Amino acid sequence: MHSIKELFKIGNGPSSSHTIGPLEASKEFLRRYPSLDEVKVVLYGSLALTGRGHLTDYIIEKTLLPIPCHIEFDINTKMGHPNTMVFYGYKNGELIGSLKVYSIGGGAIQIAGEKEKVSEKIYKLNTFKAISEYCKKEKISLAEYVDSVEGKEINSYIELIYDTMLKSIEKGLKHAGVLPGKLQVKRKAAYIYQQNSKDEGLELLRKKVIAYAYAVSEENASGGKIVTAPTCGASGVLPACLKYAIELNCYAKEELINGLKVAGLIGNIVKTNGSISGAEAGCQAEVGTACAMAAAFLCYLDGGSIDMIERASEIALEHHLGLTCDPIDGYVQIPCIERNAVAALRAIDAAKLASYLNSNESKISFDLVVATMLKTGHDLRTNYRETSAGGLAKTFYE
Repeated sequence: MHSIKELFKIGNGPSSSHTIGPLEASKEFLRRYPSLDEVKVVLYGSLALTGRGHLTDYIIEKTLLPIPCHIEFDINTKMGHPNTMVFYGYKNGELIGSLKVYSIGGGAIQIAGEKEKVSEKIYKLNTFKAISEYCKKEKISLAEYVDSVEGKEINSYIELIYDTMLKSIEKGLKHAGVLPGKLQVKRKAAYIYQQNSKDEGLELLRKKVIAYAYAVSEENASGGKIVTAPTCGASGVLPACLKYAIELNCYAKEELINGLKVAGLIGNIVKTNGSISGAEAGCQAEVGTACAMAAAFLCYLDGGSIDMIERASEIALEHHLGLTCDPIDGYVQIPCIERNAVAALRAIDAAKLASYLNSNESKISFDLVVATMLKTGHDLRTNYRETSAGGLAKTFYE
């Protein structure tokens, strides 16, 4: 597995696959062809079907400036990957270069016909079973395992992730008005947070969790700065649970940082053995993974054993199996924002449920659920994988 720095990325929403990935692809094309008069970009698959709602055209044009750019949305041609884009560069009216790029999830890209250019695979173990067995043998925690692989510098990086997550909540709670796009969805985070309520104690805190998830998701939907956890579309779940844990006032910052390492490890396992791309496997791959990460984070903080952390992650992901990705008009707004809030609450409940059960008696492993999620995603019709051609996106206009 690669470093969890490849999972936790700081960038602008609303979609890691549709904005951060195309941004990186545009930069790579400019690096290869720095002297161009004009660029044409053809988007295929999910990028073509939901690119406008995800601001794909906007981010490509902005990155390529001042070079004129023409973007085509090809919704008919089938390509090998659901997030495919092809760049054509022109000089004095002649085509001098082209580049086919896949946006493979989480903001990462892959150049067609070339080896994947990402950081070195630093984790020799890539399943929860193998990592668990190693940690038990060495008598170390999952956070300590991350430290042993990533090195001490991971602490400063995770602290940056920690700060960025909290800032995205803070910004989201300050903003009001309407989100960009023709749906004219009103921001609700501040209203939820400020409304009068008879709730007290943990119930009041759960209401705040909803507001925090909304805050980050609304920042993401408006192109604000967020952390992919594991993606832009699912970026509200883990920060909401982080803020929840802080407000419980039970944990030192060092513990919270270690908890985020465990969350990153869980997300990394899914990214390696399953998928975190809604275009490839539906929303189960995005919000489902985010929920598993958050459940592991909370379980770790609560002193859960490695087996208990696995159980919490497994419960969280298992009960998202089959979840479709059907954003209305391609905007990461409906049902995405509300879905982040639901998943944050589910993560809290999954962590608690794991603490009530005997983890040694579980017949379902986390690795099994990850493999099942990927197979389920491939079984989903294309209409339900970030194309906005089925499900809620379709019936909304019927």
